[in-house]
Amino acid sequence: MDLILEQFPIVVRALNVGFMQTLKLFFATLIGAVPLGLIITFGSMSRFKPLSYFTKIIVWIVRGTPLMIQLLIFYYFPGLVLGTPIWGSGEAGRFLAAAVAFIFNYACYFSEIYRGGIQSVPVGQEEAGLVLGMTKSQIFFKVKLLQMIKRIIPPMSNEIITLVKDTSLARIIALQEIIWAGQAFLKGSQGIAGAIWPLFFTGVYYLIFSGILTVLLGRLERKLDYFR
Repeated sequence: MDLILEQFPIVVRALNVGFMQTLKLFFATLIGAVPLGLIITFGSMSRFKPLSYFTKIIVWIVRGTPLMIQLLIFYYFPGLVLGTPIWGSGEAGRFLAAAVAFIFNYACYFSEIYRGGIQSVPVGQEEAGLVLGMTKSQIFFKVKLLQMIKRIIPPMSNEIITLVKDTSLARIIALQEIIWAGQAFLKGSQGIAGAIWPLFFTGVYYLIFSGILTVLLGRLERKLDYFR
């Protein structure tokens, strides 16, 4: 017990650094995937069939393959083809590759949620908007969008909470996120070796962060109750 108390400040400092990397990846993914997912939705719902089919095939491939494999492909494949890494070297390069892979993966998942939300809005509302002289873009942004947001909050919340935990997969390309930091004390980091409790302790960070997000997303859902 005394040994753990002695190691605790060292471990917490290392885990905090790893968790900051986890937070950066989480927010970078959300900032990129939320708008990109909407663009992919427009592609999959396009009346131009080649674009629609192409987009749906991409979404099917991304949703049907493990994120871990996608991370490896994004990070290593361009370098193998071009003969030189495109992401740069070091931690910054690994972070950039991980962020791009996560954004593309989650954008595809979000696109299906968006599509379901848009299609759940009654067709009669679009027809009424056209009768009133509104353009299709006006109908989407002023009529459909807010109702869609209300409908997609629960499934989006699930995906966002999943994203918190999925960030741990970035260690497959040696990104030093929080799981990497905790596991390092098993192998010998900062004079500590064979300690497994730091790895288990990382779960506390995930639980607290997931709990905060759950509360915030729950409040957002309640604020949108006026659409019922």
